[in-house]
Amino acid sequence: MRSARTGFTRDELLRFHGARVDDLIGPGLRLLFVGINPGLWTAAVNAHFARPGNRFWPALAAAGITPHQVDARAGLSDADRAVLADRGIGITNLVPMATATSAELTAAQLRAGGERLRRTVAEHRPAVVAVLGVTAYRAAFGRRDAEVGRQTDAAPELGDTPLWVLPNPSGLNAHETVASLAAAYREVAVVAGVPVGPVVAARTPAAEQGASGTL
Repeated sequence: MRSARTGFTRDELLRFHGARVDDLIGPGLRLLFVGINPGLWTAAVNAHFARPGNRFWPALAAAGITPHQVDARAGLSDADRAVLADRGIGITNLVPMATATSAELTAAQLRAGGERLRRTVAEHRPAVVAVLGVTAYRAAFGRRDAEVGRQTDAAPELGDTPLWVLPNPSGLNAHETVASLAAAYREVAVVAGVPVGPVVAARTPAAEQGASGTL
């Protein structure tokens, strides 16, 4: 297998279909980001949002949530894991199993993902939860009319934990830019009590051009 920094072949990535990715959750959890499910590159390196072209890490850096742009292409370094833990940032997914695209998930898997998130929140008690993807949120919790933003009527989902639905950072989400994602993520980080630095100029991933949201 080639280096994760130089890329995987399609066949190499397909070996990770159905693989699970470890949650990134530590003590003192302030803000829990919730992805839909891992992509195959993420599963290959066991690091969330690792595929080049995904805007999650560039958006966190632009928002001042991390002091530098994390490079997760080959996995998260111990130093980057420590940065996230020190700020009380965690990452999980509604569905833990990897697929090439989230479109492969069934309604039943997403509903089960909602139950999984309830258990995760009950165990770790984050100050705020942010689900990244309104369509997946609607399916997971049966909220067909939900919109992006704070879910003021979502108490049955996660008890008394404040819940936000934010845009998904996938490169396939053409409605968003790194700058717009950074603004949304910074807002919820401030609410959660995450220490944030100054806003910086957004850097758009070079691999965002092309099929950056697949595999």
